[in-house]
Amino acid sequence: MNANLDTAGTIAHAIAALGAGKLTEDGIRRHIAPLFSRVLGANRNCVYLANHSLGRPLDATGDDLAQAVGLWQSKLGEAWDEWLAEINAYRSRLAQLLGAPRPDCVVPKTSAGQGLRAILNTYDGVPRVVATRGEFDSIDLILRQYARRGRIALDFVEPRDSGRFDAADLLAAVRQADLVVISQVAFHTGQVLPELPALIAAAHAGGARVLIDVYHSVGVFPVDVAALNADFAIGGSYKYLRGGPGAGFLYLHPRHLDGSLSTLDIGWFAKKDHFAYERPDPPQFAEGGDAFLESTPPVMTCYQARAGQIFTQAIGVQRLRDYSLEQQRRLVSSLAERGVLATGGSADYGAFVVVDCKGDAAPRDARRAVEALAARGVIADARAHRIRLCPDVLTTSDELDVATMAVADAISM
Repeated sequence: MNANLDTAGTIAHAIAALGAGKLTEDGIRRHIAPLFSRVLGANRNCVYLANHSLGRPLDATGDDLAQAVGLWQSKLGEAWDEWLAEINAYRSRLAQLLGAPRPDCVVPKTSAGQGLRAILNTYDGVPRVVATRGEFDSIDLILRQYARRGRIALDFVEPRDSGRFDAADLLAAVRQADLVVISQVAFHTGQVLPELPALIAAAHAGGARVLIDVYHSVGVFPVDVAALNADFAIGGSYKYLRGGPGAGFLYLHPRHLDGSLSTLDIGWFAKKDHFAYERPDPPQFAEGGDAFLESTPPVMTCYQARAGQIFTQAIGVQRLRDYSLEQQRRLVSSLAERGVLATGGSADYGAFVVVDCKGDAAPRDARRAVEALAARGVIADARAHRIRLCPDVLTTSDELDVATMAVADAISM
């Protein structure tokens, strides 16, 4: 049987057996956990709370990759027909998860940073770019390097003393921009950025375009880039979509796909008829989002991401969100009972709980606490002076209890 049908069919069967409605730990144990038997079996002695960093893969992911390699081995160059079909399927599934109006709005990229560079390289002049201090390191690094080389004029919105960004500060800043770069969920605090629809409307009123980093929101709660009226979005499958590294994307609103917007980041797959090998001058580009494709595309990443995309669609993002919030609230409450202050578990936070280690030695203390957790089999991470703890649908209540005790002990060391 075709592995694509196996993946979709196996997942659909499990979700059907699970039934509709609220997720329960027993239902997940009986119907969902078997889809992850390989990763759960290999890591049975640890409590994995780094799902915000690297999502756990389904068993089907290995089978999907084997299919891609099998096509290569058996068909050689003729494998491209099926490979290209899978790339288009990858774009279609992402379009649905993003709320994009059509699949060609989604352009495969190997990273979110690659998507950012593609948009920065649509400007001929020196655009005024506004971003927050809460952007992920690669995004921050790209922006600062472009500014250092004089390619953009860059301003940052600073967080308040609480570490959170205030809507008034954001609204004031975007009115002075040509391009706004902003995460829907801040990677270090988990804050859902406030008043995002109003922020985008204000930026548009001032003539700016808006690029949203959805890495920590897609697959966490329902995302609708069309309803937000965002110009661009970047992200990837590394985390909540369980697709591993390299399966990134750039979204472009259809208004930018009429040929009026072009980028320097292109290759022969962006040509109108790339297999004709013609070289008209000026170049003739493909229709819609295909004009933003680059050189020979990576294929394996689309197969690698398949099972996670199908699983997320089948079980439902809102169901995952509701269950995640319950887990987070349990973790926050249990930590509070042990004297540890944590944030998360409410609509204004993403998928992970944050424990803030305050004080002059806080970054070192946070890293030391994470190392102590790892020694006890609890896998988390630290960003600056914050410890991040992210359960997922596979995390059991017993594991949350183990993690709670381990975190309380690590913080007191």
